[in-house]
Amino acid sequence: MVRAYLTGGSGFVGGWLRAHLEDQGDEVVLTDAEVDVTDGEALRAALVPVAPDVIYHLAALSHVGRSWVDPARTFQVNAVGTLQVLEAASHCAAPPAVVVVSSAEVYGQAAGDEPVTEQAALRPVTPYAVSKVAAEYLALQAWLGRGLRAVRARPFNHVGPGQSPDFVVSALARRIARAERSGGGEVRVGNLDASRDFTDVRDVVRAYRLLAEHALSSRAFAGEVYNVATGTAVTIAEVARRLTALAKVPVELVRDPALFRPVEVPVFVGDAVLLRSLTGWAPRIGFDETLADMLNYWRTQLAKQQD
Repeated sequence: MVRAYLTGGSGFVGGWLRAHLEDQGDEVVLTDAEVDVTDGEALRAALVPVAPDVIYHLAALSHVGRSWVDPARTFQVNAVGTLQVLEAASHCAAPPAVVVVSSAEVYGQAAGDEPVTEQAALRPVTPYAVSKVAAEYLALQAWLGRGLRAVRARPFNHVGPGQSPDFVVSALARRIARAERSGGGEVRVGNLDASRDFTDVRDVVRAYRLLAEHALSSRAFAGEVYNVATGTAVTIAEVARRLTALAKVPVELVRDPALFRPVEVPVFVGDAVLLRSLTGWAPRIGFDETLADMLNYWRTQLAKQQD
């Protein structure tokens, strides 16, 4: 049995990862309260006695747009927090493998029409992306300098039921579910022209566990970085079209300039050949199924709020 420690275990991805790990027979250790990853002393006190086999480091400030408002706090949590997790791991009697979850945002302006590989230059354009570049290189240094088995995952956009409405697909699903309850009407949208590579969160967490398995079985995979992506880009306009097609009432999409980002990469699609060749991973959940599950999630949530 593998003993896993999760940072950010109460978040959107953390909840799905915990469920997947337990379904696979792993022991998931959670503290009574979420530990502040920037507090090194508290983190060591919580983590070292657990003696985990693997740490999944998910805790982060993940809203790209908000990173422009408070870049210092974003860097503190995402970069310094990663440093503290790695430090705590190194204090364990038997240092665990660590899956450091980064983000494809690190590629920034290196993105283009072709799928982005792990060899692409890192050209971050947001404070969030910079914080993730730093986190990644801290993980790499922990392997090169200390021999800590840290493997880096670079997920592209991941979506699914339970995601915060701070993110575009979930926000669209919630607005459409709300429009259904009011009999239809306008649904505000931002930039519909951007294209993104969307992976269902349930497929993403499978990738994380597979990477952990390989980091535990062989030190040869430590320090490496792996994209988690479908390899297919979908425009936000197409996402909106598919969601409105699932709506039970007619809705009208209306562009709202307030929903546009300061900087937007037009096309963002990933190449996950390395992950597939290493683990055999491939997405199992189709995008239409994901969208239907997200819309149903928000229908249920809004109905609860009315009760």
